[in-house]
Amino acid sequence: MSDINMPGRDRSSVAFRGAGFVPGTTRWAPWLAFALIIASWEAACRLGWLPPLFMPAPSEVVSALHDLLVDGKLVTHITASLKRILSGWILGSIAGVAVGFAMGIFVLARSVGLPVVSALFPIPKIALLPLFILWFGIGEPSKIATIGLGVFFPTVISAYSAVDNVPRNLIRMAQSFGLSTRMIVFKVILPGAMPGILAGFRISSSIALILVVAAEMIGTQVGIGAFVLAAGNLMQIDQLIAGVVLLSVLGLTVSAVLSFTEKIVLRWR
Repeated sequence: MSDINMPGRDRSSVAFRGAGFVPGTTRWAPWLAFALIIASWEAACRLGWLPPLFMPAPSEVVSALHDLLVDGKLVTHITASLKRILSGWILGSIAGVAVGFAMGIFVLARSVGLPVVSALFPIPKIALLPLFILWFGIGEPSKIATIGLGVFFPTVISAYSAVDNVPRNLIRMAQSFGLSTRMIVFKVILPGAMPGILAGFRISSSIALILVVAAEMIGTQVGIGAFVLAAGNLMQIDQLIAGVVLLSVLGLTVSAVLSFTEKIVLRWR
């Protein structure tokens, strides 16, 4: 008989071998990685390994950000980009969730929607910006339409997949208890599909950020994309990288907001 089965053996002393497969994160690891990357970058610039014309030091990028903050341009560019992102993302998400739910619930909507979405989704949405400019003008509506359309299709796919993956036995159980169709949708299908929908929001928010930069490079003077384009044309590399840093911070902020939203919406898990 093995020692582990003996009555006097303390079973709590046996290590769990599957611990390495348990998902988890270490809080200090990403901060340490960022610190090492920035320190290495700064050291390479100061030692002359990186040409300052093409790759300025992080200290110069921070100085450029400070100058933008003092001038007030930083707030102006971020505010303009955020307005476009939120407007396009909200419109695209509402329409995408509605269409995705319809495709997941109704046979006719699924039969019509799947081939249409499959045909239109691969089209690069920024390629439609000139068409939207002809339709809506060169102002804000064309940019918001580009972002909204880019957000719409991944949201449709994530919502449809999330609804379709809700366990059918839960739906049948609700039907056996006599719940109405409306109650089944709001009490069974919607909570079951919400994790997949929120995961789709993460993807669509990244797409919205990419599209707003591309859209702002055409026919606008205000916005992070317009700022990055102007800095590149003038060879102001420190300001160009400062704009890229702003985009990274904006993306991290959106991800943090979505993570907070998931904790609230999915607290039942």
